Amino acid sequence: MKNYRNILWASVLGATMLSTTSCRDDFADINSSPTQVTKAEPSYLFAQAVMDFEPYSYTYWFYDEPMLLSWSQWGVPTGSYTDNFKLTTAVGGVNFINVLKYAREIEYVRSTLSEEDAAKHAATAACVDVLACFLGIAASDINGDIQFTEAGRGAHEGVLTPAYDRIENLYNLWLEQLDASITTFTTAQDQIFTSNQDVVYRGDVKKWAKLANSLKLRIAARLISQNKAKALEIASQVASASCGYIDALDEAMLFNKCTVNSSSSDYIYHWSNGFMEGTGANQRVIDFMLENRDPRVRFCYQKNDWNSKIVQEFYDQGKEIPSYIEQNVEYTTDANGKKTFVKWIGMGEPWVRYYGLPVEYNAKNNTNLYGEWYDYSNKYKITDSEGQSAKTYLPFSMFQQQMIIGRTYNFTMPTPPGGPVITKNESRPWYGMYVGGAEVNLYLAEFKLLGANLPKSAEEYYNQGLRLSVQEYDKAAGLNQIAYYGTTYDYDPNEVSIELKAGEIDAMMASEDYQLTGTPAEQLEKVYLQQLLNFTLYPYDQFVTARRSGLPKFNSAFISRENYSSVPVTEIPRRFQTGVPNETSLLYAIEKEAYAVQGYTESAAGATNTTILNSERTWQDKGAPQWGEGPKN
Repeated sequence: MKNYRNILWASVLGATMLSTTSCRDDFADINSSPTQVTKAEPSYLFAQAVMDFEPYSYTYWFYDEPMLLSWSQWGVPTGSYTDNFKLTTAVGGVNFINVLKYAREIEYVRSTLSEEDAAKHAATAACVDVLACFLGIAASDINGDIQFTEAGRGAHEGVLTPAYDRIENLYNLWLEQLDASITTFTTAQDQIFTSNQDVVYRGDVKKWAKLANSLKLRIAARLISQNKAKALEIASQVASASCGYIDALDEAMLFNKCTVNSSSSDYIYHWSNGFMEGTGANQRVIDFMLENRDPRVRFCYQKNDWNSKIVQEFYDQGKEIPSYIEQNVEYTTDANGKKTFVKWIGMGEPWVRYYGLPVEYNAKNNTNLYGEWYDYSNKYKITDSEGQSAKTYLPFSMFQQQMIIGRTYNFTMPTPPGGPVITKNESRPWYGMYVGGAEVNLYLAEFKLLGANLPKSAEEYYNQGLRLSVQEYDKAAGLNQIAYYGTTYDYDPNEVSIELKAGEIDAMMASEDYQLTGTPAEQLEKVYLQQLLNFTLYPYDQFVTARRSGLPKFNSAFISRENYSSVPVTEIPRRFQTGVPNETSLLYAIEKEAYAVQGYTESAAGATNTTILNSERTWQDKGAPQWGEGPKN
C-alpha cells in the first residue's frame, strides 16, 4: 500500500473534514457546544487528531503483522513454515496523513490569529506534532522514505503532489520538532488546553513533555546502524533532560479514546473484524517465557483449550491427549485402564495452558513428529455420546486478540460436546498501549551497553524496564478485561485466573536468563530479547528491533532462530514490495524517482524474487545484521 495513495482525496476532502467539530459526544464540561462552532478550533482539531491517531490499524494486523512475525520468526504460521512464508501479500501500513492534516490545519488557524491568541494554542499544536512524529516514524519503518514535509498541504497551499523526504532528513526534522514540543510544554504560559479535551494525559503537559522526550529514543534506536555516535548522543540527551522521560506506570501512553461516539464506534472499540487467525505463538518464545516464569505470557497469548474438564473428557472417551500437555497432568489409572485427572503438575495453572507451535520447516506435513500440534483438527476432535456436537480443541496458544480490540468481547469456555455453554459477549471500550517506561528503560540499557554516557548503570535501566513491562501489560490486560483476568468463570475447579500475582515479578527476575549477567555479547542479547518480548503487542517496533539486532540468533542459548536450508535468510524480506506506480497518477514520476533514489527495484505484492527485499534495504536498515546473525557491538 502506498503511504500516500489517497493524497488527492485527502487534499480535496480535508477542508470539509477539518470543519467537523464533534469528535466526541461527551463535551459536557467544555465551554462551547461543538454544534455551535462555525470555524475550525485548535482544541477540537486536537481532539479529532487523537481520535484518528492509529499506528496499529486493522489492516496492519490483518495484512502486515502475520508477514512480519514470520520473517522475524517471532510467530509461527498455523500451517507451519513452508516455501511461501517469504512472499508478500497486500499491506496495510500506517496512515499518518489523518493526523498530519490536523497539524497543518492548526498551523493555518494559528496563522490567522493575533500573535497573542496564537500563542495560547502552542501546547495544542505541540501535542499534534508529537502524534504526527510518532506516526511518521512508524510509517517509514518498513518502506523508508515517505512524503511528509509537503504532505497535507493541499487545503490551504494547493500542494497536490508532495515530494518524498529522505528518512535521514526526517529523523533530523522529527528530533527538532520533538525538542520544540518539549520547550513548549515546559515553558508556554496561559494555554487554552484543558483536561476535557485531552484523553491521552488529561491536560498534563509534563507528561506530554516526557512522551516527546521518550520518542527521541525510537529515532536513536533506528539510527544505531547508520550513525551510532548520534544515537548515543540522543540517548544521553534524553536521560539528562530536565523534563524527564516516561519512567512510571502512570506516565505510560495508555488510554481509551472515548466511550461514546456517533461518527464511528471504531474509535471506542478499535474494530470488530477477526485478524491474526493464521499465526500462532512460537514454541521457543513460549518455552523461554515459561522457563523464566514470565507473567507476560498470559497477557500476550491466549490459554489453549485444554482445561482439566477437557482432559478428563478425553480420558473418559479413551482418547489420547497431546503428550506435551499430559506431561503436566497427574492422573490415576484403574484396572480397566481408564485415566482420571487428579491435578496439574509442573508449573501448574495458569502456566500449563500456554504452548507454542514448533518452528521446524514444513512441520505440518511431518505428522509423526509434529502431528500433536498441527493435526489437531483430526486428532483432537470428539463428539457427545450420540456422535453429535463435534468439537475440536486447540492445543497451542494464539496471540491475545482481546488486547487489540474491544468490540464484541467474545469468549467461550472450552467445554465437552453437549456440555454447558459458557460465553461472554460484550463490547468493551479498548485501551491501547503505545509507549511505556519499559520501552524507554530497555532502550537506555541498550545504549549504556553500547557506550552512551548515562547517569545509571545498564543493569538499573534493564531491571526497571523488566518491572515496568510486566506492570504495563498487566494494567492493559486489566483495563481490557481479557479472558480469565480476575475470574475463572466458575466452571473448572482447577482453573486459575491470569492477573499478576504478588511476588511474580521478583520470581521472574531471579531467573539467570533474566539477569543482566554474562559476557558483553550475552548482556546485549538479553537486552534486545527483552525489547522483543516487550514489543510483542507493539507491531512495527518488534519487527524493527528484530531487524536491527539480528535476533533471534542462530544457536542462541536463549531463543534460537531456525535456519531453513530451502529458504536462505537472504531471501527473507526486510521491507515490503514497492508496488508498481500507476502511469495515470499525478504521483507517477515522484514515486518512480523516490524508489530509484532508494535503490529499490519496483515490484508488486506476491512477486517471488524476495532477495531484493532483503538486499535493497531501507536507509535505516543498511549495515544492520542479517537475520539470525545476532547483534553488532
